[in-house]
Amino acid sequence: MLAMTQTSSYSSIEEIYAEQSVLGAILLDQTKLDDIRFLEVRDFSQERHRLIYEVMHYLDENDKIVDFVTITERFQMRKRLDDLGGVSYLSELASACPSSENIKHYAEIVRSRAHRRRGLELAENIKEVANAEYENDEDYFSAVEELFDGIRPQDANEMRSFAQTRDKYFKHLNSKAEKILTGDKKVDSWAQAWRGWLWILAGRPSVGKTARALQYAYGMVAQERDGKIHADAGCVLIWSQEMDENELKDRIVSNITGVNYNRLINKGFEDGFTPGERKRIDEAYCNVEKLPLYICDSSGVTIDEIRATVRRFKKKHGKIAAVIVDYLQIMNIPTRKGERQDQAIGRVTKTAKQLARTYKFVFIMLSQLSRKSEDRDEPKMSDLKESGAIEQDADVIEFLWTNGESEQGQTVVQSIFAKGRNVGVNRFRYLFKWWEQKYVEAPEKASGDKNGKRNYK
Repeated sequence: MLAMTQTSSYSSIEEIYAEQSVLGAILLDQTKLDDIRFLEVRDFSQERHRLIYEVMHYLDENDKIVDFVTITERFQMRKRLDDLGGVSYLSELASACPSSENIKHYAEIVRSRAHRRRGLELAENIKEVANAEYENDEDYFSAVEELFDGIRPQDANEMRSFAQTRDKYFKHLNSKAEKILTGDKKVDSWAQAWRGWLWILAGRPSVGKTARALQYAYGMVAQERDGKIHADAGCVLIWSQEMDENELKDRIVSNITGVNYNRLINKGFEDGFTPGERKRIDEAYCNVEKLPLYICDSSGVTIDEIRATVRRFKKKHGKIAAVIVDYLQIMNIPTRKGERQDQAIGRVTKTAKQLARTYKFVFIMLSQLSRKSEDRDEPKMSDLKESGAIEQDADVIEFLWTNGESEQGQTVVQSIFAKGRNVGVNRFRYLFKWWEQKYVEAPEKASGDKNGKRNYK
């Protein structure tokens, strides 16, 4: 009978038998390794089992035979034959395996037990982290988040044929596209916001980025269909790092009601609000408070804090339509040793995109354009501050740009979509009614101007 390996504090007898059966099955049939590529070395609870599995993988990946002789030889080369437990242990593994055909079942047991074991180990590690010294609480939360991420399995990608994925593909064809209306007719008629997008909304200071983002936010959370307002796209979460929540509410209320923005921020001037204004404000607030629209006015937000909040809201509300961060460059993004600031920002944009794809929402990040963009007729993607990975990770990049053009005494803002995944590029013209914090469509220009430049529609 196979000698029992001493168990660790987190492993069980059943788990060890499953590990031995996996290794024994591979010794009986090397090709069975291909069936359990999902199993990681760290999933084995016993040190010698981890070593044996690691050697098996090494031999197989280098097109060598996996058997008693080759495994023993590798242990001898490393001078770790004693760690193997003797050559006879390999023979016992093979003879103890019930059937190599059941290897996937054995491997799933090993992996499931490993998940539980790492959970117990995580609890111990959190105790150690809690007793360590940190500059602030956010660094502590980041350390705990990293521990949680570490227990997740590192899934191996698997090649699949068209025949294997037929049902999945036709289910995809027959399902309704996961899109979200923004409330902007021009944008929605061109390319509705797809869940999973990372959307960069960029511009120079005071061009109206926040107003644009808030108009998107309200449009996404209050989608109008059949003459009624629906909030079934999910909740919208807004992180504001420069303005408090009442400043954002002033902008949203002005946008919805048409009450002059200056009157809102100055509390109606000296005479207060008129009865008509007060009624419109009350009605607008009553309608908005029924919608799943949330604001956090905290400076120096971290991507880990956003991720934790997203998880909580996903669990509570089921659906998230959008996450909006105003703005990227003033987030708390600590650089690691030997890391440049643009690389640190790249880590954040990659994580943002992963969150959007995992939890199926639109992640809108506001971003600053560098000063050098003012020397051009229009901005380029390289004008994004610390552009590095931003332009690569983004699915959509929208520039808000003014060049002194006005229409009917109002500033014309050009919305330039410099990048659009699956939809290409486009550009539109708007009038920014700052006194209502609202973007409205600008009249279309006749094709061809006197300078021969491309017109915006």
